Amino acid sequence: MRKIILLFHISLDGFVAGPNGEMDWIKLDDEMFDLVNTFTEKADTALYGRKTYQMMDSYWTTAADKPNATKHDIEHSHWYNKVNKVVLSKTMHSNGSNKTIFISDNILNEILNFKNQQGKDILVFGSPTAAHFLMENNLIDDYWLFINPIILGQGIPLFTPIKNKINLKLLTTKVFLCDVTGLNYTVDR
Repeated sequence: MRKIILLFHISLDGFVAGPNGEMDWIKLDDEMFDLVNTFTEKADTALYGRKTYQMMDSYWTTAADKPNATKHDIEHSHWYNKVNKVVLSKTMHSNGSNKTIFISDNILNEILNFKNQQGKDILVFGSPTAAHFLMENNLIDDYWLFINPIILGQGIPLFTPIKNKINLKLLTTKVFLCDVTGLNYTVDR
C-alpha cells in the first residue's frame, strides 16, 4: 500500500494561509528544499485541491525554463512535469493531460483506489480543503509540518474538527537555518 504524506507550512497557531490566502510569511531555505527533494524522489503522485493545483500548475509547469530559475525551481519543475497529479475538484474536469486526473465524485473510494495501487508515495503539498478530507477519513500516513515562527491570529486553518482522534508518533524534528521547525509524525495505527 502506498503512503500519503502531507507536507505543510503552518504558523505557530495552526494556519496555512492568511485570511485572504496570503502565504508571504512562509520562510524557506535550501536545506528545506533539499529535504523536500528526498520526498519527491520517493513519490510518483501529487494530490491537490483545485485552488492549489491551479496555483502549482501555473508556476511549476515552466519554472525550470525561467532565466533566473534556482536549482530547486529546476528540480521541482522537472518532478512536477513527470509526476501524476490527482486533483479533488467539483468544478474542474479533464484538461487533456494524461498526467492529471480530476476526482469530483466518490472521492473516498477513488483515493483508496490510488493508495492500494502499486507505486511510490503520494504527496500532498498545500491544499487545506483536501487535507481536511484526508484527515477526516484517516487517509494520511505521515505528516511533515513546517512550523513558521509567526502567529497569524486568523486565516485558513490546517486542522478542523474531525469525528475521531488520530494518534501520532513523532519521528523527527529538524530546526532549519531560517528558524522554521520541521516536525515529522507518522500515524500510530
